[in-house]
Parts: sequence; structure tokens; C-alpha cells
Amino acid sequence: MHEETLHFERADDVAQLVACGALRGNVAQFAQPRGPDLVKRTEPLDAWCALRAAHGVWQYARAVDGAPGPEARVREEGAASDAAGATAGVNFASQDYLSLALHPAVREAARLALLEAGPHSAGSAVLQGNSSASLALEAALGALVRCEHVTLFPTGWGAAFGLITALVTPRDYVVVDQLAHASLRQGASAATRNVALHRHLDTGHVRELLAAIRSRDPDNGILVVTEGLFSMDSDVPDLPLMQHLCREYGATLLVDVAHDLGALGPGGSGSIGEQGMLGKVDIVMGAFSKTFASNGGFVACASRAVKRQLQLFAGPHLFSNALSPVQAATVLEALRIVGSGEGEALRAGLLRNAVALRAALAEIGMRCLGLPSAIVPVWIGSEQVARLAGRTLARANVHVNAVEFPGVPLGAARLRLQVMAEHRVEQLRHGARQIGAAVNGAAAALGVEPAHGPWRGERSRG
Repeated sequence: MHEETLHFERADDVAQLVACGALRGNVAQFAQPRGPDLVKRTEPLDAWCALRAAHGVWQYARAVDGAPGPEARVREEGAASDAAGATAGVNFASQDYLSLALHPAVREAARLALLEAGPHSAGSAVLQGNSSASLALEAALGALVRCEHVTLFPTGWGAAFGLITALVTPRDYVVVDQLAHASLRQGASAATRNVALHRHLDTGHVRELLAAIRSRDPDNGILVVTEGLFSMDSDVPDLPLMQHLCREYGATLLVDVAHDLGALGPGGSGSIGEQGMLGKVDIVMGAFSKTFASNGGFVACASRAVKRQLQLFAGPHLFSNALSPVQAATVLEALRIVGSGEGEALRAGLLRNAVALRAALAEIGMRCLGLPSAIVPVWIGSEQVARLAGRTLARANVHVNAVEFPGVPLGAARLRLQVMAEHRVEQLRHGARQIGAAVNGAAAALGVEPAHGPWRGERSRG
């Protein structure tokens, strides 16, 4: 990979960005628009986004030309659709943790499914939308997480939302980690008003909430919601203790394994496998979009009755078309690789890359949250610094996700880097140098002290 020179922002350019307002404001100020015209009242948000885009600090809605590999050609929103509108560079912005989207066996499985069954499921899973590939996928997923009964969904978001709204009634309670996926929190809010957010990874707070609920209501259900690997902080809960608390207070535990299943743990069993909890968690749900080279999601449980409840009351399952045969065959082949010796080698390579990238960033003063995983969150804090650093990196052809509200709380902006098994060491080192220079340069240009953030330090797994 050729070395590129990072072009630091000129002082007058930064002054112009500040003066025009492209670095000011946040999405939260547009969350509750007012006015009688539902369409017209969205215009201030569009004008704010257009201002950011015009000054290169709107790093969203980009497109990849070709495959989302360790290097990719990326176009900004609105850029020309031809090759001249895309820039090639190291890619830390795509979710393909084991690099299976480019794997020849996965592509061949998709090709054969397309030839045999076509591109369309032609119905919901309840109304003849299943295929031989989707049924085989259900069985394979059940074997991996050791939960016999699996229900597939067209998206991971739909799996989370559909599961909670199908199981939880307005009389029930949901206790959910405050940093859980939006799909989980929105599902909880749609199902019941009795939603309690617990402090992130704080099992003592979970116990307090469960005890308080049971002291006043011994009769209704409680769903406790957490994740196997949190997507913005790359940290994990104590699953044995969480399940113990649920047993103690008559609650049900749901673990979302979207980001860890396949990419971590023995045989790709994720945090549940790492913590010896296979077959011991009440309900497991996940998505195929991080490791398994496709869209879609699933819910797994030991109870056939739960599957029946989801079939008839989970809207995204009942009222959406099922996974296509191509999607199901793609995930099934990815799952086969995940469970093989090749999968173990890919996970080892992914972990080596994650550790190497974190070490390279630490050498230049960057702080990374959480544990080594495919997710490497570089703490920024200031939304203005994150936007300016994102612009600098885009111009240097280093593709990252600058995340701010609503993806993370206000004042907690970060660069969420996503590592792949097939990233090369020189790509990691090059990217780290550019990221460090861009973040430090942006902070200096804006006169902002580098923010070290909620540093928890590195911990070992298992």
C-alpha cells in the first residue's frame, strides 16, 4: 500500500467551517419538529445536513463501488456514480468481520441458490416463504447456539423489535442496558411503558431494578435485555450473573449476539460460548449483517411455544417477506466456514488485527474503548472534532465511521473502526497513523483539549 500524506486543515478553512455553522448543532435539536405540515417541518434538518455536506463534514449515506473489502472504493452521498466519483482507500467502515463477503465459497453458494431457486422468497415465512436453505439455516443456527427452535427474520432490527413486541405486553416490564441497540430499546418502548434502563454493564443496578419490580408486582413478566458485545463500546456483560439474577427474580434473559456470534468464541459461539453459557441463556437473538455476509436476523430459544408466538405475533416475521433463498444460502455457507478450521484461523487473524490496530493507535496517543474485537472505538468526545477529523480522513482516503448522536450520547462522539480478518498489517499501521494525525490535528485546529473519555482500560477475555 502506498504511503499518502495527510493534508492538515488550513486555519482559514477551519475558521470558515466554524463561521458557517457546519460544525455546530446536532441531530437531537431536530428530533421533535413542530408545525402542522408534517413534510415541510422536516426542511430545517435537510438544510442542516446539506450545509454539512457542502463543507465535507457529512460522512453518512456513502456508497461502496464494488465489494466492501479491506480496501474499497467509496463515494460520498450525491457524488457521481461513475468511477471518477469514488475514491479508493483502506476501509474501516464496513461490517464484514471475517471477510466472508469476498470468500469464493460464499459467493458460489449464493450463485447456485440463485440458479436453483431464484432471487425471491415470494412470501412471508408464515405464508410459504421458507425455502430448503432457510430450513437448513434454522437447524444450523440452533446447533451453534444450542437452542433447538430458531425463527428467522428479514433483518436483525426486525428480529429485535419483533421479538420484544411479540413477547412483552403492556402489563410487563423490560429492563434494558442503556447502551443496547436502538432496535431493542424501541421494541421495548413499543411494547410497554414499563421500561427501565440500567447503567451500562452494572449488574448491581440490574438486581436493584428487578427487586423493586418484583416487590410491587409478582405476577407479570420481566424481560432483561443485554448484548453479547456492545457495538459502540466493544465491551461485554457478565452473562452467568445476568442469567442468575433472572432466575432469582423470575425474569427472562435476552442476549443480542449481533456483533460477536461467528467472530468470537470457540467455534464462533460468541460471548455466550466464551462464558460457558451455550444452551443456558433463555433467548438468543442476532443478525447476519456483521459476520455472515448477508442481511437478516434470528431468534433462538429452547421453547417451541416461543417460536409459535413469534410466528403469529412478531410483525416483521409475519408481515415481511422471508429471507430470499440467496440470502439463506449465503448465511448457511458462512456459518459452515465459521464452524470449520478455516473459521478458527479467520477469528485468530481478526483478533490479531484488532490487537495490532489498538496498539498502533495507543502508540500515537489514541484511546480505544473496550476489549479487542472487530470493533475498535476511538474516543473523541467532541462532535466538532469528530466531524473535522472525519473530513480529513476522507480526503486522505481512509474510510471510517464518525459516530455522533443518535448513534451515541451527546458529547460522546467517536470513530468506530471495524476490522476485518483480511486487513493487512501495513493497512492497519497506515490507518492508525492517519487517524491519529487527523484527530490530533482537528483538536488543535479547533482549540479543543484531546478528550480521553470514559477510559476503562484493556481487559483480557474469558
